[in-house]
Amino acid sequence: MVETARATFRKRERIVSEKLMEELFSGGNSHALTAFPLRAVYLQKDRNAGDEPVQVLVSVPKKRLRHAVDRNRVKRQVRESYRLNKQALLSMLPCDKRLLLAFVWQSDRLSPTEEVESRVKNLLRRMAERL
Repeated sequence: MVETARATFRKRERIVSEKLMEELFSGGNSHALTAFPLRAVYLQKDRNAGDEPVQVLVSVPKKRLRHAVDRNRVKRQVRESYRLNKQALLSMLPCDKRLLLAFVWQSDRLSPTEEVESRVKNLLRRMAERL
């Protein structure tokens, strides 16, 4: 099956497993990068047949943004920025590896979409360099 260049973000590309989340955040092998107001935590693992090459989690703590409408807006901005710019990361990832990636919001304020997108691009570029 040939991978198309369409920018999509499907459900199977999301981290939904508690086990994977636990491994990502409490495992000693995770790495973190920061481009304020975002922090990216990532873990590279061996890839099995049927696994997605990259799985993503977006977290906006209630401690940072009290209103659900603000948290939902930030999550939409981060997901859309990732969807549009994930090719740079996918092209650098070895075929036999997979990447677990979490974006964590660290600011108490909303940011313009352009700023969020530039921070996501920055984080993805820096991660791709390290892989």
